[in-house]
Amino acid sequence: MVLAHDTSRDIVAAAALVNTSVRGTESLTNVGALEVFLDKNGFVTGRRDGTSAELAHVQALRPRLRAAWEAADTRTVVELANRLLREAHARPWLIDHDGWGWHLHVSELDAPLADRLAAEAGMAFADLIRAGELDRLRVCAGEDCDAVLVDLTRNHSRIYCDTGNCGNRQHVAAYRARQRGES
Repeated sequence: MVLAHDTSRDIVAAAALVNTSVRGTESLTNVGALEVFLDKNGFVTGRRDGTSAELAHVQALRPRLRAAWEAADTRTVVELANRLLREAHARPWLIDHDGWGWHLHVSELDAPLADRLAAEAGMAFADLIRAGELDRLRVCAGEDCDAVLVDLTRNHSRIYCDTGNCGNRQHVAAYRARQRGES
């Protein structure tokens, strides 16, 4: 599967945003943490108010995005993507900046941050739907983990998140169980 770089970035950023509140831990604790999140996830252009109200709006977006990972069928994700795009007043336009080549932005740069994040996620969901690749959205298979992930591997083999070392913990537990069984 080959996704446009902006689609990959936006779907991974949506997962990262959802994962800022997992296992009862909040990592978007203040405006500074939001700034770090945005920079880390490639949201380097556009309006940032740097207010606690903006932070609250971004935090409120998380459960709406998580719904795509928890959806039982494609129709549910279609409805979610359409709602995100509509409510964020998405208006796709082409832009070339920061060495990425031509790509889509789906909201104006001066739109509120939560709307821009919602629109970008909605468009990424739409691209996955059109490509028949919604099965790439997964909830971590780790015990007691509710983090989400995007499996961008060729063979659809990723099942663990990278937020809590879940894969390593599962492998160590399996190894120890095998060791006990061999003794």
